[in-house]
Amino acid sequence: MKKTVFLFGAVILFCGALNAMDWPSRDAELVHNFGWNNRGEPVLGTAFRGSGFIEAADNGELLFTRRKGDTASRLPSPLGAWTALDHGDGIISIYSRYDDSRSYHVSDTVSRGTPIAVSGKSGWAAVSGFFFSLFDRRERRWVNPSMIISPMEDTQAPVIQSIQLTGERGAGIDLAQARTLSQGRYTIAVAAADALRNTNEFSLAPHRIICSFNGTEAGSLLFETVSVRDGVQLMYRNGLTPVKQIYAPFPRYEVGEVWLTRGQATLEVIAGDIAGNNRSTLYRLQVE
Repeated sequence: MKKTVFLFGAVILFCGALNAMDWPSRDAELVHNFGWNNRGEPVLGTAFRGSGFIEAADNGELLFTRRKGDTASRLPSPLGAWTALDHGDGIISIYSRYDDSRSYHVSDTVSRGTPIAVSGKSGWAAVSGFFFSLFDRRERRWVNPSMIISPMEDTQAPVIQSIQLTGERGAGIDLAQARTLSQGRYTIAVAAADALRNTNEFSLAPHRIICSFNGTEAGSLLFETVSVRDGVQLMYRNGLTPVKQIYAPFPRYEVGEVWLTRGQATLEVIAGDIAGNNRSTLYRLQVE
């Protein structure tokens, strides 16, 4: 557990060195957050739905803006209309998939809270709204905005929907249906989600998932950053791990692995959100 706490603290110190940002909308509703398992791919920002102005999260300089009719590329962009602001310390905020039919002038320098676009639908947007993300150019990683911006009000703990152990032969065992296993090595896949604000619609990723067997940590997955190394996306799970491996068991997340020997074993899974709400599930297993 010490390794997990150390990394979390390091990220907090990194984010604390920056000026706290604001969310780019006061009224839009959060649809998906950073780390959500989108059919085997991580969401690398926050998706909002609604209408109204999109505001600069902090003081910054305009890096780029792409709108309808731009000829820089004839290929359609999944981001649609988008704007990028440089906030210093290597942090870039990106606002995308908004209304590309309404031209909105953005100055070379902007102040926090300045309207820079209007919510709408462009690119690969499924609903009217916009997509917001943060990228750290120095460390080459996407950053969970909730690590820098004050988390939205939340008093509801995440839910642990299912836990599956997969053996070396590839057979998956759902612990809701079976508690007896053969000895051997297993990967641990957990489906966990957090609720949208003021609703019971669970469509957000938790902030962390931690698994332990017999009191010893077997896996710790943190939804804090996604690094990019040689074109490969990596997430912290007991060390940097390829994102494709973590997100492959959609809609679950591969959290770790464990070697089980004959006897009784206790598995505990904890899912927590950024606001500090935690949910714990405990299973007692028989290993033959």
